[in-house]
Amino acid sequence: MENKKLLRSGEFLVSEAAASDVFISEEFNEEQLMIAQTCRDFLVAEVYPNISLVEKGDRDLMKNILKKSGELGLMGIAVPEEYGGFGQSFVTQMLTAETIGAGYSFSVAFMAHCGIGTMPIVYYGNEEQRQKYVPRLATGELLGAYCLTEPGAGSDANSGKTNARLSEDGKYYILNGQKMWITNAGFADTFIVFAKVENDRVLSAFIVESKWPGVVVGPDEHKMGIKGSSTAQIFFNDVKVPAENMLGKRGEGFRIALSILHMGRIKLGANVLGAAKKAITDSVRYANERKQFGVLISTFGAIKYKLAEQVIRLLATESAVYRVSKDIDDMKEILESEISDKGRAAIEAISHYAVEAALLKVAGSELLDYVVDEAVQIHGGMGYSAEMDVERSYRDSRINRIFEGTNEINRLLVSDTAMKRAMKGEFDLFGQAEKVFNDPSGLYEEYRQGNDYFENKKRIIRNLKKAALLCIHGATKKFEKGLVKEQEVLNNITDIMIDVYQAESLALRTEKRENMKGHDPLFRDVLDVFVYDSAFRVRKSACDAVCSFADTDNTEKLLKVIDKLTTAECINVKEARRRIADKLIAENEYRL
Repeated sequence: MENKKLLRSGEFLVSEAAASDVFISEEFNEEQLMIAQTCRDFLVAEVYPNISLVEKGDRDLMKNILKKSGELGLMGIAVPEEYGGFGQSFVTQMLTAETIGAGYSFSVAFMAHCGIGTMPIVYYGNEEQRQKYVPRLATGELLGAYCLTEPGAGSDANSGKTNARLSEDGKYYILNGQKMWITNAGFADTFIVFAKVENDRVLSAFIVESKWPGVVVGPDEHKMGIKGSSTAQIFFNDVKVPAENMLGKRGEGFRIALSILHMGRIKLGANVLGAAKKAITDSVRYANERKQFGVLISTFGAIKYKLAEQVIRLLATESAVYRVSKDIDDMKEILESEISDKGRAAIEAISHYAVEAALLKVAGSELLDYVVDEAVQIHGGMGYSAEMDVERSYRDSRINRIFEGTNEINRLLVSDTAMKRAMKGEFDLFGQAEKVFNDPSGLYEEYRQGNDYFENKKRIIRNLKKAALLCIHGATKKFEKGLVKEQEVLNNITDIMIDVYQAESLALRTEKRENMKGHDPLFRDVLDVFVYDSAFRVRKSACDAVCSFADTDNTEKLLKVIDKLTTAECINVKEARRRIADKLIAENEYRL
C-alpha cells in the first residue's frame, strides 16, 4: 500500500486509479480460494439436498444447517481471532458472501446471522459484551437477528416507536414495541434491537436474548421468495433488558444502524454475484440440452445474446465489488493507526465507502434480477416450473432490491452522499464540475490515433465522468438546496455514476489481468461491449437531467456537449457477444 493512491468515497468521479492499485478476482490467494471451495462444498452437501424441505417452513432444519456451517468455521470468517473467529480481510469476507450467495434462502439466513446479527457487537460492543456473545455467535452456538424495521418505520428508521424506559433502580431498560420483517426471527437466540430511550429523539441499540420473558415471536410470514428463511414479527412486552446490554452509547443507535446498513449493502453486492453465477450456469446447461427445430438452442443468436449479456454485466459488477473491497481493507489499516478500538476502525472503514456501498447494492441487485429473468426466459416454459432451479432463483432475487434500504433510497444516497462528502472538502467535486460546465468543449478528449487500447477506454470513461460533472453542476446551480427534492435528477446522476464506476473498474481489471496473464481477447470483448453500452446509457441519463434543469437558451448547447461526451467508437457488439457466449457454451458452466 506504500505507493497506492487510495481514493476517498465518491472521488472516482474526479480522479483516476491506476490498474496496479486495484484488487481483482484473479489475485485471490490459495487460502481465499480454499475458503470459497469449502463454502461451495457445504452448499452441495448440506444446502441443495435440503432446500425444498427448508422452503416448506422447517425452521429446525434451517437452524441445524446454519449450526453446521458454524461448526465448519464459516460463520467466523469476519470475527476477530480473539473472539473465536478467523479475522479474515474484508476481501475474503466478500468472497465468502459471494460464494454463499448461490445458496438461495440459506444464503439470506446465513448472511443475516454473520453480518447484521453478529457484527454490530463486534464493531460497537464493549469488551464484556464481545466476550459474552461473539465467540458463541462465531461458532453457531447462538444465532443472531437484527431488529430495526417497524410497521410504521421502514426507510425512515428513526421514526420507530419501540421504547426503552430505565427502571427506577437503574439496572434494566424496560423494552416495549414491535418489529417486523425480521430475518431469522423464528430461531434466533440474540436480537440487536433499536429503540428510543424514554423521550429521546434518536435511537439507541440493545442486545436482547430471545428467551427473556416478554419476547414474543410471531409466525413466519408467507413470502414471494426466500421461503426457507424465517421472517416474522417480534413483540417486546415489558422485556427487562440489563442496562449493561445497551450497545454503544445512549443515542448512538441511529449511527450504528446506518453503519451496519452500509456493511449490509456492500456485502449484498457480493452476495448476488454467487446467485448470478449459479443462474448463468443453469442457463447455459439448459441451452446446451434443449433442442428446437432440430438444433440446440445454444446455437441461436438470440440465446447467445442473453448468455453473453449475463456474463458482461456480472463481470462489470464483480470488478467493482472487489475493487472497493480492497479499498476498505486499506482504509481500515489507516484507521487502525488512529482509532484504538479495531472494531470501530473496521466499521468506520466500511462506512467511509458509503457511496460505493449504495451504488453496488443497486447495481448488484439489478444485475441479479436481469440474470435470473433471462435464465427463466432461456428455459422457456420449463423456467416457470418449480422443478427447475431458475424458478427459485427468480423468486428469491426480487427481495434484493428491497433489502438494506430500497433501491430508490439507495439511488438517492449515491449522488447525495457524494455531494455531501465533497461539501466537507473530502475531494474537489464542485470545482471540477464547474470547470466542465463552463468550458465543456475545451475539456472534451478527442480520439487520437496511436493511443493504446486501454488509454482509449480511459479516454471514453473520462468523458463520461465529465457528463456526470456537467449534470451535477447544472443541477446544483438550478435547484440549489432544493435539489434534494428533485429525485428524478438525482437518479439520473446516480445512474451515470453506476455506469462510470463499473466501466472504470472493469477497464482497470482487464488491464491488470493482461499485465499478469497476457493479452486476453475475451475480456476485451466484455470491456468493449460494456463501455459501448454504458456510453449510450449515460447519454440518456445525462440528456434527461439536462432537459430537467437547463434554461431554454442553454438546452440545445448542453445536449450537443452531452452528445459529444458520450461518443464511443463503433463496436461489432454482435460478434463480440457471440465470442463471449461461445466460450460459456463450450465450458457448459460459468468459469470466467
